[in-house]
Amino acid sequence: MSEHRQAFPCNRCMQCCKRVHLLAQTAGMDRGDGVCRHLDEHRGDCRIYATRPDICRVERQYELIYSRTMTWDAFVELNAAACKQLQTI
Repeated sequence: MSEHRQAFPCNRCMQCCKRVHLLAQTAGMDRGDGVCRHLDEHRGDCRIYATRPDICRVERQYELIYSRTMTWDAFVELNAAACKQLQTI
């Protein structure tokens, strides 16, 4: 991530980890109930955080796919909106 960019404002709600069945890119991590098999719900974190897939890395997804078509700020805004929507499901 660029040193001039603000970090993604993740509030660690873990809703993206609890809804992996909704995206084709993350559906393979579904433990059978829509929740990621790597989520430790008791601790509220990812058991493979250091080695998590690129799809689980906001900054990496931006660099790999979206940086050619939108600004970081626009990408963050879209992702933040998606997070809010997941929190209402």
